[in-house]
Amino acid sequence: MKLAVVGGGSTYTPELIDGFARLRDTLPVSELVLIDPATERLELIGALARRIFARQDHAGKVTTTTDLDAGVAGADAVLLQLRVGGQAARLQDETWPLECGCVGQETTGAGGLAKALRTVPVVLDIAERVRRASPDAWIIDFTNPVGIVTRALLRAGHKAVGLCNVAIGLQRKFAALLDLAPADVHLDHVGLNHLTWELGVRRGGPDGEDLLPGLLAAHGEAVASDLRLPRAVLDRLGVVPSYYLRYFYSHDEVVRELGTKPSRAAEVAAMERELLALYADPGLDEKPALLAKRGGAFYSEAAVDLAAALLGDGGTDVQVVNTYNNGTLPFLPDDAVVEVQARVRTADGSGPVPLPVPRLDPLFAGLISHVTAYEDLALDAALRGGRERVFKALLAHPLVGQYDLAEGLADRLLAHNKEHLPWA
Repeated sequence: MKLAVVGGGSTYTPELIDGFARLRDTLPVSELVLIDPATERLELIGALARRIFARQDHAGKVTTTTDLDAGVAGADAVLLQLRVGGQAARLQDETWPLECGCVGQETTGAGGLAKALRTVPVVLDIAERVRRASPDAWIIDFTNPVGIVTRALLRAGHKAVGLCNVAIGLQRKFAALLDLAPADVHLDHVGLNHLTWELGVRRGGPDGEDLLPGLLAAHGEAVASDLRLPRAVLDRLGVVPSYYLRYFYSHDEVVRELGTKPSRAAEVAAMERELLALYADPGLDEKPALLAKRGGAFYSEAAVDLAAALLGDGGTDVQVVNTYNNGTLPFLPDDAVVEVQARVRTADGSGPVPLPVPRLDPLFAGLISHVTAYEDLALDAALRGGRERVFKALLAHPLVGQYDLAEGLADRLLAHNKEHLPWA
């Protein structure tokens, strides 16, 4: 089995490599190709990847290339984990929205829109080249904003599925609190990428006992602390929101905080410099502890599980993925992309089929509908460009929603992204 990773020069790649090495019985990779235009970083990380495979006695071959077409040729699956503009662009996404009193974040709000505009055209070009070189390959997208990027891929007819680590992170956290094996914890995970709620935490599977009320009663403070939300919010909602809901439920508080501390992009950039220095050590043959602070916890395990289920007999049948709605949430269009539990391995190999979801409380359904409308406009702006489309997407976003804010944010977005947007 051949897998290709686009963005293989990322400092996060050793986490992925570690998962492939440890879980080789689940996903028997014979060749792993790391693809990236950043030659120096690519060779550094490629060498570490080979040492990790050797330490784990993995027989698979690790190769590196800057040639995308050659790298994806013959691949069974292609994982996308790229960042157009690098950490420098992320720093901008997290900074200029604050000038308008709006949250500065790389996946939601105005910064998330900027990232979508930069990313969607690049990903679609990559996907077309994958289709030409390996028409049967699955594309697994971990590139943010995952929901919008996955929708672009699916609308263009690609064999694609979106992946996020929020669900697996919560599953592991709840399993530890409940003293259960992660495989015995099933989440009733519903929403859009980075806009999800856990409506239930079930023992064993979709039909198992709901442990969420007891979990909140016994561990509500710990869960709320991790989400940086008041315990009372969880008690009143009766569910567990993802930590990204803090940008909506505590927007003004978050904006004040962001104005008083270094950006996450600056922290990650400093961390990446340290990681690259560690990776250069020829004696290092495992992922360093510092990598855990980089973000994306458990992504490697989620990626292995998903690829194994899509490509063969391994992996878990039911997993949380981003895929077409197709009636799952009846208040959304069928071609909206939702993040829900889905049966990944199907008899015809056609890809994920979402599990049924109970009727959602309007408190959640309303916000999902609102953000879906924004994503429609954001994707249109990413595909066709134009300041007016950018303005309308910003005006539709629930974290913006005022014409004067949308005007100011549109000007700043275009000014900071001219080099990545040919039409700007």
